[in-house]
Amino acid sequence: MNLAAWVWPATIGGFALVLALDFYLVARNPRQPSFKECVGWVSFYVGLAVVFGVVLLAASGPGHGGEFFAGWITEYSLSVDNLFVFLLIMSRFRVPREYRQKVLLIGIVLALLMRGAFIAAGAEAVTRFDWLFYVFGAFLVYTAWKLIGHEEEEEAGFSENLALRAVRWVLPTTDTYHGARLTVHHGRRMVTPMLIVMVAIGTTDLLFALDSIPAVFGLTKEPYLVFCANAFALMGLRQLFFLIGGLLDRLVYLSKGLSVVLAFIGVKLVMEALHHDGVSWAPEIPIVVSLGVIVGTLAVTTVLSLLKSARDAKAADRAEGRESARIEG
Repeated sequence: MNLAAWVWPATIGGFALVLALDFYLVARNPRQPSFKECVGWVSFYVGLAVVFGVVLLAASGPGHGGEFFAGWITEYSLSVDNLFVFLLIMSRFRVPREYRQKVLLIGIVLALLMRGAFIAAGAEAVTRFDWLFYVFGAFLVYTAWKLIGHEEEEEAGFSENLALRAVRWVLPTTDTYHGARLTVHHGRRMVTPMLIVMVAIGTTDLLFALDSIPAVFGLTKEPYLVFCANAFALMGLRQLFFLIGGLLDRLVYLSKGLSVVLAFIGVKLVMEALHHDGVSWAPEIPIVVSLGVIVGTLAVTTVLSLLKSARDAKAADRAEGRESARIEG
């Protein structure tokens, strides 16, 4: 993409402005958001992404516009899986419900900053070392296999990563929350669990980025599109956490759908790398096909998940009814 000098600063400034407004509203009135409020904010962020994509389609053509939409949908879908871990972190640190919005928002901002650095490093690496596309492709296929092979395993709990352990080791930490404050003074300056849980969410999300960012690089080689897809996916994640928190357990086939998407992108990346290296039988997969596979796979797995959950609920009700009748008889 031939971007004007003002595009990057304007884009980052726009994201910062929206996040600042979001933070102001959260800090002004800390509380558990209502269902209606979550629907409104998720619709707002999805609408922003769609408008951005449409403008990109008009300005740069269907190629880059399609790459953005494919990358954004993939990132957003993979981010839904992150919500399971975020829920574990919230439970592990016993975050008061009224402060969960602030924790998620600042954690997501930290994640976005770290992803930006990761994307910059990745973009520089892939321009210098073409063979990395083979590595990315193989890694995505391996990740897809892991998703399928371990989807039945139960989460044992949240395990603190190296960055979080380093923060605990370096900074003295209080045992209890002090409202929404990040630090307090008890003879010396100490950080509260509020800061620790924000670091936990931000750094844990970076581990998820090890899968998702190579996936987006498999759909587009443009760092600008990779960054925007990540930013739009992360910005709406806070409200999505509260909106579909009760729905997560019903998406029983989500891991299968995501594994298919990751495997497809991994194979696509390897095929295109082979094609560019002069292998005639390796096809270049059009972005329209990629977008169709991603949207179709996620739609099918979501519908099948909800149908299975509904059948299981009916079966449980019938079993409970038979048990009640047996006891009464």
